[in-house]
Amino acid sequence: MTQAPTSARSTVRRHDREIVALAVPAFGALVAEPLFVMVDSAIVGHLGTPQLAGLGVAAALLTTAVNIFVFLAYATTAAVARRVGAGDVPGAIRQGMDGIWLALLLGAAVITAALPTAPGLVDLFGASGTAAPYAITYLRVSALGIPAMLVVLAATGVLRGLQDTRTPLYVALGGFTANAALNAGLVYGAGLGIAGSAWGTVIAQWAMAAVYLAVVVRGARRHGASLRPDIAGIRACAHAGAPLLVRTLSLRAVMLIATAVAARLGDTEVAAHQIVLTLWTLLAFALDAIAIAGQAIIGRYLGAEDAEGARAACRRMVQWGIVAGIVLGLLVVASRPLFIPLFTTDPGVKDALLPVLLVTAAIQPVSGVVFVLDGVLMGAGDGRYLAGAMIVTLAVFAPVALLVPIWGGGLTALWWTMALMMSLRLATLWLRARSGRWIVTGATRA
Repeated sequence: MTQAPTSARSTVRRHDREIVALAVPAFGALVAEPLFVMVDSAIVGHLGTPQLAGLGVAAALLTTAVNIFVFLAYATTAAVARRVGAGDVPGAIRQGMDGIWLALLLGAAVITAALPTAPGLVDLFGASGTAAPYAITYLRVSALGIPAMLVVLAATGVLRGLQDTRTPLYVALGGFTANAALNAGLVYGAGLGIAGSAWGTVIAQWAMAAVYLAVVVRGARRHGASLRPDIAGIRACAHAGAPLLVRTLSLRAVMLIATAVAARLGDTEVAAHQIVLTLWTLLAFALDAIAIAGQAIIGRYLGAEDAEGARAACRRMVQWGIVAGIVLGLLVVASRPLFIPLFTTDPGVKDALLPVLLVTAAIQPVSGVVFVLDGVLMGAGDGRYLAGAMIVTLAVFAPVALLVPIWGGGLTALWWTMALMMSLRLATLWLRARSGRWIVTGATRA
């Protein structure tokens, strides 16, 4: 009579150990990524409100240009983890190399498009005449680091799929340290202003990409995996990532609409929005640490044809997501007096920030479950459902957000629409997780 409870406790402990072993290093690496933008915001913010407003618009565009291809990390993690679970490590690394080659090709294409269109893109976002020149400068310089950022995404996916989240942590910490030093030196020491901040980030990103490539190439040679580009493999990688691309484009559209609405509310509002969005990104990546563990663990269980193990891991990770969201929400409330002065001394920006931070704190428990379930379904390769669910969410969010300048309520009202968006995501993801239709076992998802 005591064996079943004991066995259940043992399973929970095993899942906890797996989650901690992958999520803790992933947390450090994920938090380091938005800290790049946070360092830029803190340094540029002290140059003036127009510079910070310009950074807000440019950072949103740059983040979009990179994060629409986040499938390079997420789809690669799931595919590599499945093959690891099936015992095919050389095949897993080969699949990861296809993702890295695809990243280089996509990076070159994005640079070609971004450089000549930078002024038009900034204008489309409604940046003021004082903020627009700073936004254009930052965007054009930072675009030169996009190929490196995409390589980092793909290589990170390879290592996560191999159940290694420690190496990405070390690389991210090194990149963050270099970025902070370069930004301070180039902005103030060399007197380059906002351009110096962008150049510091570009140099740090290329250094990170070089380290990742060295690690992956060494692993490929050890396991006898080919390093040459394979057109069929690259095409297959792009095809597998297409649904996640649609999902990410829809999610980025949500963020871009929010920034565009904030920009039309005024420089003070968009500057405050940039600060809150930076915090939001930091919190999202922190919660996503459990989701990253979910991608690797779920993919491995499904590759090993252990459906029950995948279900149990999903349940446990949801519990972790709820607790983490509550803790982060409380931390946001408690740290407000310390957080705001780091980014601005403008009284108007400070006043706009206070109520929005409370909304951000209230959303965190919902966000914890959303990110975990997102990771679980990505780990299962359930990209088509994720794409459809995000399109539905965007269709509801967009008209509500665009009406904020008409209805009034300012930046606080805009962030309540963000809370609506997260609630819709929770509903669609929860329904899918409960259905069990995401569970497809085997080395590849048919």
